[in-house]
Amino acid sequence: MRYQSTTGLTTGQILELEARVTRVLSGRGIVEDRFVLDFLSQLELTLMVLRQNVSQMMAADFFKVSQATVSRVLARMLPLVEMVCALNEFTLPDAGNGRVLIVDGTFIPTGNRPAEGKDTERANFSGKHRVQCLNVQVAATTDGHLVAVSEPVPGSRHDSTALTLTGWENELADLDWIADTAYIGTNAITPRKKHKGEQRSEADKAWNKSVSSIRAAIEHTIRHLKEWKILATGYRGPDLGMFSDMCWGGLVDGGEGLAGGVGDGVFAGDGCAVDV
Repeated sequence: MRYQSTTGLTTGQILELEARVTRVLSGRGIVEDRFVLDFLSQLELTLMVLRQNVSQMMAADFFKVSQATVSRVLARMLPLVEMVCALNEFTLPDAGNGRVLIVDGTFIPTGNRPAEGKDTERANFSGKHRVQCLNVQVAATTDGHLVAVSEPVPGSRHDSTALTLTGWENELADLDWIADTAYIGTNAITPRKKHKGEQRSEADKAWNKSVSSIRAAIEHTIRHLKEWKILATGYRGPDLGMFSDMCWGGLVDGGEGLAGGVGDGVFAGDGCAVDV
């Protein structure tokens, strides 16, 4: 299998992930020879579903197993991968200590879920994007390296409100960070708004250009984050929170957290803030 194109990870990162999970299972006394798929294939299947957001039936055809087997593999493997990707948990203030961060919000589409009830449906509907979704906050360095992703909040929330709901407003209080005009009113460094009836001064134009040029890095970070298609094209499962904890623990930043520790990836949040 071409790991880089299918799972987003290199062969070395896949093997490191396999070794970590195997150690956990060995410690629990679980034997791997009683499953239809070998352990590496189970890991490949799990990562392919997350990276490409394929249906369970398509994954079943690809690995020549039943859809029920795929469902059981995902239910078993997702918590394990989540666990081993969160070996070095630390806080956002730790991650931002001594450097400037860039913060922005993005939406994670969830699709229409009428079975969850009208209250959840309304809470998750974004008037801006016109879709059912969740809002997450993303933090990166000025060179575009992913630092942290918050736990999700309802998609109807404005970015500044989402910042408060996730607890990031307090965590960023003593840090230097840059954001767009949605975060005016916080301690963020933001572009300057033009007052009604006034012309923007040359100094403000220069300031805004400077801030925007630095902020461009977060857009690349979010694009890279959403190369995990499950975050970009609509989550198919019942528990986005489980995926969030697992993926944001080190996988989404190109697997850099799998190079002998969870690098700069921050394990953020205990699960989804709303029922999806």
